[in-house]
Amino acid sequence: MSAGLFGLLDDIAALARLAAASTDDIAAAAGRASAKAAGVVVDDTAVTPQYVQGVAAQRELPIIKKIAVGSLRNKLVLILPAALLLSQFAPDWVLPLILVCGGTFLAYEGAEKIWERVSGHPPEAGGGSAEITPEQERTIVAGAIRTDFILSAEIMVIALNEVIDEPFVSRAVILAVVALGITVLVYGVVALIVKMDDVGLSLAQRPSAAARRVGLALVRAMPGLLAVISVVGTAAMLWVGGHILVVQLHELGLDGPYDVVHHLEEEAAHALESVGGVVGWLVNTALSAVVGLVVGAVVVAVMHVLPTGAASSVDDPGAH
Repeated sequence: MSAGLFGLLDDIAALARLAAASTDDIAAAAGRASAKAAGVVVDDTAVTPQYVQGVAAQRELPIIKKIAVGSLRNKLVLILPAALLLSQFAPDWVLPLILVCGGTFLAYEGAEKIWERVSGHPPEAGGGSAEITPEQERTIVAGAIRTDFILSAEIMVIALNEVIDEPFVSRAVILAVVALGITVLVYGVVALIVKMDDVGLSLAQRPSAAARRVGLALVRAMPGLLAVISVVGTAAMLWVGGHILVVQLHELGLDGPYDVVHHLEEEAAHALESVGGVVGWLVNTALSAVVGLVVGAVVVAVMHVLPTGAASSVDDPGAH
């Protein structure tokens, strides 16, 4: 009887060790997949705060919560099943092709932000009125969730590409972990960003001189922080978009850009062996960003600069 009990306990312990090992493997794979999507995550974090600019302070967090719930629904209900079906049944060339389209979109988004700055037509800030109606709030949330769908699709497809060789169930669990973790991270950071000025104002009204100094510093730092996030987000879009294009075009048989970037990366790494890994990564990142900028600029030209884009602007009464 006791031997049977000890045998059962040994089996339970073995299963527990196996489950722990599987959990560690899933966590490690989710971490790798999330790291590959880091550029899009930065972009997502940079884009979202604009939706609550000008909105009454007491509505900022509820709106962010609604967007976060919509983002999680995008990832888990819409994108995850489609990604799993795609990875299971689609031909091998479909995923690289989708990633090329996604990389082109990211490059376009980054180049468009630069074009808006250079041309003197920066995007309008969101909101503009301290009080908004429920209908306006629903419109803001719906627009943010639509934008998030594109970014979430990029995140999930990039993550899927990193775990494509995992078994189906493990792949599903890893992608679900990535979806949940990145959503919590992005919208947690966004909530901290949009409430930073309110925290600063609250501290500035405290009787303590030290608290007032910290509060005023937070309030003054807010515009600069948003500007830095915007610049980092733009750079991340160009870098990630360009890197996706270089690697996935190589997967599709177009080796030219990949060979050039890889060759220059190796040359830089060999030239400075003591810090070769870092220098090689910087060269790869810079060249990927250049590729992203070039491809994005071509798309911006088609959308905004060439006669077709100009004609659409002239025909649009709202453009005047």
